[in-house]
Amino acid sequence: MHKIYRVDIDGVRGVAVISVILFHLGFLPNGYLGVDVFFVISGYLITGIVYNEVKENTFSILKFYERRIRRIIPLVLFTTLVAFILGICFMLPDDLENLAQSIFASNFSANNILMYITSSDYWAVKNDYKPLMHTWSLGIEEQFYLLYPILFFVFKNNKRKFILPVLIFLTLISLILFFITNDYSSKFYLLQYRFFELSFGGICAIYFENGKAKMNRFLTGSKFLLYILLFAVVFILLSKNTDNNDVKVIMITIFSAGILVLGEQHFQRDNFYKNILCNKFLLGVGKISFSLYMWHQIIFAFARYTFIEEISVLWAVVLTSLVIVLSILTYYLIEQTFRDRKKIGTKKLLFFVGIFFAFTSISAFYVYAIGGVIKDVPELNLKKSDDINKFNFFDSNNNIHIQYNEDIRNLDKPFVTNNKIKVLVIGNSFARDFTNILLESSFKNKVEISYYDYNRKKPNREMINRFQEADFIFIANDFLFTKYLFQELKLDYKIDSNKIWIVGIKDFGNSNGIFYNKRNKIEDCKKYRTYMKKNILEYNDTMKKEWGNRYIDLIKPVSDTQNRVLVFTPDCKFISQDTYHLTKFGVSFYSVLLEKRLTTILQLR
Repeated sequence: MHKIYRVDIDGVRGVAVISVILFHLGFLPNGYLGVDVFFVISGYLITGIVYNEVKENTFSILKFYERRIRRIIPLVLFTTLVAFILGICFMLPDDLENLAQSIFASNFSANNILMYITSSDYWAVKNDYKPLMHTWSLGIEEQFYLLYPILFFVFKNNKRKFILPVLIFLTLISLILFFITNDYSSKFYLLQYRFFELSFGGICAIYFENGKAKMNRFLTGSKFLLYILLFAVVFILLSKNTDNNDVKVIMITIFSAGILVLGEQHFQRDNFYKNILCNKFLLGVGKISFSLYMWHQIIFAFARYTFIEEISVLWAVVLTSLVIVLSILTYYLIEQTFRDRKKIGTKKLLFFVGIFFAFTSISAFYVYAIGGVIKDVPELNLKKSDDINKFNFFDSNNNIHIQYNEDIRNLDKPFVTNNKIKVLVIGNSFARDFTNILLESSFKNKVEISYYDYNRKKPNREMINRFQEADFIFIANDFLFTKYLFQELKLDYKIDSNKIWIVGIKDFGNSNGIFYNKRNKIEDCKKYRTYMKKNILEYNDTMKKEWGNRYIDLIKPVSDTQNRVLVFTPDCKFISQDTYHLTKFGVSFYSVLLEKRLTTILQLR
């Protein structure tokens, strides 16, 4: 049976995508919940269509996949190709490598899994500079679409009555997993914890279709409840409070589903509801919402990466206008074209999709494999000709951009000499940075250095011997780890606290991309400075207060009175390759800056 097109759902889509766009512009802290609204809409609409097909014995799992391919894949492949081209033009190798990795993962509907592995904190500043960060949600939807129709295929014909109970059971399992897990990254990025949002919309589509006659009287008189739900969704999205994400996700899921169910009864007859969700503006935004979603982060990320340090209201208007123009073009030229079987038949569809898929996947994998080094970057001392045989092949320890830092793991061994000062450095990649500073120092031949990554292995007898044999111990990690380890060394292993020193944090802005793209306009790289990430100074001050004169401050030597830090060494090389970790040039620079302090600590003078 042909159903009347729900224009109000386009309005809901419009609200959702506007919220997401405002969130990525930095103006709406809870705007990311617009994605949850999209999940509910998808589950509601897809289930309604497929369930009706099952009832009419017209359901085909192959046709379902074809519809999903037409709806999603052409636009995704095109926009990711554009992002790839822009990345090749403007990105530093490390960032281009990450982009290529995201393109490859997106092509295989797995960018949510990649984000979970590589960028567990969705709200981290670095994600603002990732053009395809937002495709994590597509990964969840595409994985859902891959598995979901199997349920309807298995329970079609006379077994149709089992669909709703099974769907409710799977939803409850997902909800339980969502509530019991303490891993916030996994519940944000992975399908099993998000399944209930999509399936809850599906349950509503089936239940209220089956029980329409019984519920009709209630639904018809439910305008007031519909208005409350609309107000509640808008209130949550506009709220500045970003705490209790689990509660907000559940509320958004229930309220959005309620709007979809109740709205079906009122979108044609209630003028107030029509004026809110069926006005021309929201309907227009809703129709192109998929294009808007795909374009907005690409444009915002590259704008931040190349020429805008902070998106002002004026820049927000300009960039959003560009996103709208691009979205209108791709809506008509790509979305509408590929959804029309008369214009693009199945064979043509598969041909075009196959060509673009193969080209972007192979190209992205190659760029990833060579570490994104497709051109010389003197500021990082990277030359394409030198790295032709250095391939990643998913081995992070051999990654060209972190090899200098990772090589320090070779120093994870006992002390062997008796005539040198024994120095033990404990911690994560920041500790490896500090170890490199010691190795580049003028007194490197006077010390024997041992490195220990406490996060990878717990202390054994050999390690405890190193604790005791060391003349000096330097700890470089986050605040809580450092505090815990200091107490453990002092109390559990009876290490003299006078030989323990704490290495501070460091930060060099939000992204090297903007400095790289502005490098020809920088008059004096020796003096060029940038502001650090939010809360870094407060964090550094907390550590200084905790450790006093045993704290080695890495920010003060490179900062000015306005709390801005240097970006380049005196010979115009990047101090940091990712704004967190040091390049070899940065290490040499710091070894000079810290020489006086370190020689005093090590009692070399």
